[in-house]
Amino acid sequence: MPEKLPAEFVLSPEFGKDPYAAYAALRAKGPVHPIDFPPGMDAFLVVDHEHGRKALNDPRLSKSPAHGPDLFRGLLGQGNPVLAHNMLNSDPPDHTRLRRLVSKAFTPRRTEDLRPRVQEITDALIDAMTAKDHADLLDDFAFPLPITVICELLGVPVEDRDDFRDWSTALITPPLDEDQVRRRTEANDAMRAYFTRAIAERRTEPHDDMISALVAARDEDELLSEQELLSTLTLLLIAGHETTVNLIGNGMLALLVHPGQLKLLRERPELLPSAIEEFLRYESPVERATFRFSTQDLEIAGVPIPKGSLVHVSLGAADHDPGVFDEPDTLDITRADNRHVAFGHGIHFCLGAPLARLEAQIAFETLLRRLPDIALGCAPDEIAWRQGGSLIRGLRALPVRF
Repeated sequence: MPEKLPAEFVLSPEFGKDPYAAYAALRAKGPVHPIDFPPGMDAFLVVDHEHGRKALNDPRLSKSPAHGPDLFRGLLGQGNPVLAHNMLNSDPPDHTRLRRLVSKAFTPRRTEDLRPRVQEITDALIDAMTAKDHADLLDDFAFPLPITVICELLGVPVEDRDDFRDWSTALITPPLDEDQVRRRTEANDAMRAYFTRAIAERRTEPHDDMISALVAARDEDELLSEQELLSTLTLLLIAGHETTVNLIGNGMLALLVHPGQLKLLRERPELLPSAIEEFLRYESPVERATFRFSTQDLEIAGVPIPKGSLVHVSLGAADHDPGVFDEPDTLDITRADNRHVAFGHGIHFCLGAPLARLEAQIAFETLLRRLPDIALGCAPDEIAWRQGGSLIRGLRALPVRF
């Protein structure tokens, strides 16, 4: 059994700046390592592509907190009720039922129908930025673009987006101290009250939006419970913008600190689809997959995983595995056969991946076309990454000038 990693492995600022060097050192010792995160629980970290991909689709690893440790069930269930009953935290047949309900809104055809509106939002955001010669690309562009799209799909006012951002951050940050527990509790209460009002309004006056469609599925066909309805709406709001925010932010930073790749993409815009896949691989917006719980005693790569253990699959580590990717620490927008797992793998593969790709394609194409001299607005070593053990890999800010 490898030596147990301390919780600081994923909590330290040093790890946040460059997790891939730490993962490479671990991978050289083996693909699976016990880790004290969350502290005091049996947990394991998978850091290679082969075993990580298999774990993402292993039916012995449940997504339901019911199979986790008692303390963790409290943290994820009673401590986070607004997110406790969605498809991401469930197994078949509940997962199948819930995913089928939501998938109708994210088919390739319906996603493509959103292209004109996404372009319109993108252009309006850049119009506002160009009133100055500088911007925080996260606050001024990468966040408002996807949050506006998901707000319009759900049918909630985009003017509430700052509240959504605060609540989302609190809900996905591990509650490791009293302040984080308080913030999560407040976010739960606020999100529950918000969507409870929205659900009540749609029951009185349905709209042409996703909230109304899910309310109808709840009331007419009894396809989901009231708690599942609430949790599904919360999940859609969070997942509908978090991934794309960080795909745009992380991808633009990667381009700005690799001027050769930026120049190549300007000269060959047809490389944009492969460039986006490389951004997803190179700096995955989701650094670690959501928790999985072993439903029986099992082994991964020869390492015993006791029943009830937490299993972390590091998507970022898997996507930098030199056994799968040539020169994995090199940004290469021409990379072919890019088998990254940034959107997961198996039955929990990200349902919103087509929408995230569409938003990213429009965002990068329009930014590079309309801001031909965009550059980083600070020294690269001044860029700060989000910390605190979050599953998300994202920037605190991205200052640019043009």
